[in-house]
Amino acid sequence: MSLDDAVSKPHDRLAEALADDLTAVNHLIRQRMASEHAPRIPEVTAHLVEAGGKRLRPMLTLATARMCGYAGPYHIHLAATVEFIHTATLLHDDVVDDSAQRRGRPTANLLWDNQSSVLVGDYLFSRSFQLMVETGSLRVLDILANASATIAEGEVLQLTAAQDITTSEEIYFKVIRGKTAALFAAACEVGAVIAGKDDQAVRALAAYGDALGISFQIVDDLLDYQGSAATGKNIGDDFRERKLTLPVIKAIAAADDTERAFWHKCIARGQQEAEDLSHAMALMTRHGTLEATRAEALYWAEQAKLALKDLPDHPLKPVLKDLSDYVVARIN
Repeated sequence: MSLDDAVSKPHDRLAEALADDLTAVNHLIRQRMASEHAPRIPEVTAHLVEAGGKRLRPMLTLATARMCGYAGPYHIHLAATVEFIHTATLLHDDVVDDSAQRRGRPTANLLWDNQSSVLVGDYLFSRSFQLMVETGSLRVLDILANASATIAEGEVLQLTAAQDITTSEEIYFKVIRGKTAALFAAACEVGAVIAGKDDQAVRALAAYGDALGISFQIVDDLLDYQGSAATGKNIGDDFRERKLTLPVIKAIAAADDTERAFWHKCIARGQQEAEDLSHAMALMTRHGTLEATRAEALYWAEQAKLALKDLPDHPLKPVLKDLSDYVVARIN
């Protein structure tokens, strides 16, 4: 599946099927990101919200609500909530990572300042909780509040594990389950909950979102070493930022003493030279860790599809299955 082939993109098919709902979500987002007293809030928010993101997470909420037969208005609120939580975490992440670019544009912290990014992120979290409350569902509030806490927990765990070459795959999966998969899972789960579906369907859709989010993050991490201009990734950024992602963790686990000293120098001590990225790539190739990471991404994409197996047939069900293939298409 080519990401450049618009006809084959399940994301585009999903957007087309949900067009009216997405319009309503975008309207609600613009309405709720306004601020009467602090004009910087909509300035900063609009810079990121309207930067051409795929709206994947809110579309998952809309799609799962529709699959479950929901006919009320609150799936729009929940989709906007999910997008606000996601946008808030991006604003905070760019400050933590000292990032200068996102989605091909300067980051908000670069255009304004760190304080604005952090405080506007806080504002969006607050707005997201207002939207949750308006649904009148304590269960929805519980799911999204837990997801918000889990995201923050995952980010803090990643921070404490950074540059520590003893970081294990178990810790890596805890990090990505927190910082990425938690919101995917919650986005799908609340769609089923707001529709009043039984626990089996709710669990199945939450499992789908969890597996999809894990696969999504593994692919993103792999593309740091196998990406291109077409995928929007710069080769080696994670290496230069000394991030311990799955390909590197696997390479360190397989390293001999000389190789381990290399990883300690580059990652733990941050003493990198121009040729070190090429050597790191050679070590990952030698131990097959890039291919092993690819296999992990494909495994989780398959788990996402399996989670949908017992759900009733619906026109959107095969699109969600295809979406898991789309997530890993960049590494096929």
